[in-house]
Amino acid sequence: MLLKNKHILLAITGGIAAYKCAHLVRLLVKEGAHVKVVLTKSAQEFVTTKTLSVLSKNEVVTDFFDSNNNWNNHVALAEWADIMLVAPLTANTLSKFANGLCDNMVSACYLSAKCPVFVAPAMDLDMYKHPTTIKNLKTLESNKNIIIPAEHGELASGLVGEGRMAEPENIVDFMKKTMSQHLPFSGKKILVNAGPTYEAIDPVRFIGNRSSGKMGVALADEFAKQGADVTLVLGPSHIKPTEQTVETIMVESADEMFEKCNALFRTIDIAVLSAAVADYKPETIYNSKIKKQDGALTLNLIKTTDILESLGKQKQHQILVGFALETDNLLEYAKEKIKKKNLDFIVANSASEKGSGFGVDTNKITIIDKHNNLHNFELKSKQAVAKDIVQFTYKTLKDHA
Repeated sequence: MLLKNKHILLAITGGIAAYKCAHLVRLLVKEGAHVKVVLTKSAQEFVTTKTLSVLSKNEVVTDFFDSNNNWNNHVALAEWADIMLVAPLTANTLSKFANGLCDNMVSACYLSAKCPVFVAPAMDLDMYKHPTTIKNLKTLESNKNIIIPAEHGELASGLVGEGRMAEPENIVDFMKKTMSQHLPFSGKKILVNAGPTYEAIDPVRFIGNRSSGKMGVALADEFAKQGADVTLVLGPSHIKPTEQTVETIMVESADEMFEKCNALFRTIDIAVLSAAVADYKPETIYNSKIKKQDGALTLNLIKTTDILESLGKQKQHQILVGFALETDNLLEYAKEKIKKKNLDFIVANSASEKGSGFGVDTNKITIIDKHNNLHNFELKSKQAVAKDIVQFTYKTLKDHA
């Protein structure tokens, strides 16, 4: 969800379309955004502050000072915002924005905003088509504001034509589409695998490892936040992505993980293989639970298919990223993997270093590129590590182009 956890400052001005903004707030909150609302004095004639406060779960700001004569800091509001949305944008407020006038909270927040500003014009047909309006809208565009086009329909005057504020659903869709187009991985298909694999011994027992899947899931989430179309092939794990756009395919064994990754690889642009896939599996899987007997039990283990090596042999246009988790000789083994498995870079982390590896919320990594250059990172949360890896992937993508 592109708007999830975004701070959106909604500025409402005094047009009849202001009545739609209660629904707009509700849609933004439903998308997972944190919404604060500022209104001009005339906007309060069309929509109440109480309604907007209840829907946004935040106090609504209408003036530079509240009822107790406390200052409402417009600079702090503007700095809080990841996005400012002005809806409806009347001809009067448009003129103020275009000419740098500041006589209310909305214009003060606008002039203080460093974040992207979306505006949804709303005015009568002749006003919308007037040369001054057209000029003012072009001025806003030249100042990097994003115009949400007015829609065609019946207007308050009774005329029919362009000038209606875009419907709330269309405003939200427009914002999401615009944001996705400006994200670094927009249009890219990315495969991530994560978690352990369980190799069955009998119906109740398996061979597994201590991987939780946290690192890979964090990667899938971060790639999705950066606009990618992400497919996550996830082994047995209770950790799940928080980004709803991530398509998750659950598997259990190394064979199942290989099958899914292999089938997807030809259609994707980038593969980041972070899963802790079993190197061996039982040669025989018993149909019934093995009963305890006197003496030792011997299990014959055979190799599983090396997913990373297999995809490396198939690689054409793709960027392929691997992980190396070792207890000894980490960098030496990691460098060997880059060449052997035809990787663009590898993420190396130690299973024996405190705060790194399986079952913890942090990680400390070294990225090694295909020229054996080392890029060291400090101990961080796995979410922060995911951002570092995604940024390095983007750099590799640009170099790859």
